[in-house]
Amino acid sequence: MSTAADRAVFQTVARHFTRATAFSGKLAGQGAVEHSADGATVTLSDGRTMLDFGSYAVTLLGHRHPAVVAAVRAQLDAMPVSSRSLVNPVTAAAAERLVGYFDGLLPRLYFGLNGADVVEAAVKLARLVTGRPRVLAVEGAYHGKSLGALALTHHPRFRAGLDAVLPAVTHLSADDPDAVAREVAAGDVAALIFEPVQGENGVRALPEDTLRAWCGQARAAGVTVIADEIQCGLRRCGPRSVALDLGLPVDALLVGKPLGGGVMPISALLCTDELYGPLIEDPARHTATFSGQPLCAAAVPAALDAIESLADHAESVGERLGAGLRRVAAARPGVVAEVRGRGLLWALDFTGDAVAGEVLVELTRREVIVSPCLSAPTSLRLLPPMVATAQEVDHVLATVEEALAAADFACRANPAEVTG
Repeated sequence: MSTAADRAVFQTVARHFTRATAFSGKLAGQGAVEHSADGATVTLSDGRTMLDFGSYAVTLLGHRHPAVVAAVRAQLDAMPVSSRSLVNPVTAAAAERLVGYFDGLLPRLYFGLNGADVVEAAVKLARLVTGRPRVLAVEGAYHGKSLGALALTHHPRFRAGLDAVLPAVTHLSADDPDAVAREVAAGDVAALIFEPVQGENGVRALPEDTLRAWCGQARAAGVTVIADEIQCGLRRCGPRSVALDLGLPVDALLVGKPLGGGVMPISALLCTDELYGPLIEDPARHTATFSGQPLCAAAVPAALDAIESLADHAESVGERLGAGLRRVAAARPGVVAEVRGRGLLWALDFTGDAVAGEVLVELTRREVIVSPCLSAPTSLRLLPPMVATAQEVDHVLATVEEALAAADFACRANPAEVTG
């Protein structure tokens, strides 16, 4: 039930942000706002709770993981912000831990605050090192919405009105294993960037054979290979790095989202000495005031330790959820077109975007949070935290089953309206 205080919050959001943001948030919370969170549970202002299998992949460890909170709290009491003139040991320790986490294969590092930060840094370095202007990305890609990253993001919704000022990028079809070889022939390609699993595009894994072919073709032409695992990495899909697990020869790896343990915002570019060369020569060529700030950096070792301690449990969570989604989807072929996923990253693809919207509404009514797919409006993502219990997974599956039944009924009652 909405209170006067809640209504005031929605009015403030509408006034200072957008009416659409206020409306969608009000719908999701049924008039209440979020108040607190712990593990897989979000508590609302009216006392109700929702299971969070969404949060756009940030809460891999759930909300307020105690080890991460403790590390951040200790740093807050000591020194939350760096002087930027002196070396900070907490930031250095975070870098050492993260490089070691990937077996030292990519020894240089740059910290950002969000995914687009490190996407931009990686592409900038690739252009500097190669002296070439063009970048190859993938159809369906999502790499962020800041101007440089937006050039790599494929969906026209986000690029509208800006194509004339976006840097030179060519998007490749994942069904074309020879695409890189053709594109690099002109000699103007600086980098190839890809997500091994495209989260915003409806959880679509790029074909392994295509990735191997592309990376080999890029390497042969002296093109920088960048793996964007901001959403799918750090064991969200099982391995620490999907690309490295496949043995792909990458020059740069991008991670983020859960890197701060779901407590602090931090991302990272890990790369080779060669790609980092421009910064070795002149560290001032790419800096940011809050890059590697100690309050965020303190979360990194604690988050990585927690991720490793939960890896086996997370595997069982993913298997239980995936099997359950396939089971409930099979009973509703008129609603669900496909189930895709691996590990703790799953998508239900529906027979239309209106059907996806109907299921989203039904899930929020039943107090389950999932994430829409920004580049695939017919899909909804389920991103359970590693700490989810079997009972929580089963509850979400039962709720999905109810939501699919409600959407199926709506489709049958008003087929033109719901399916478009």
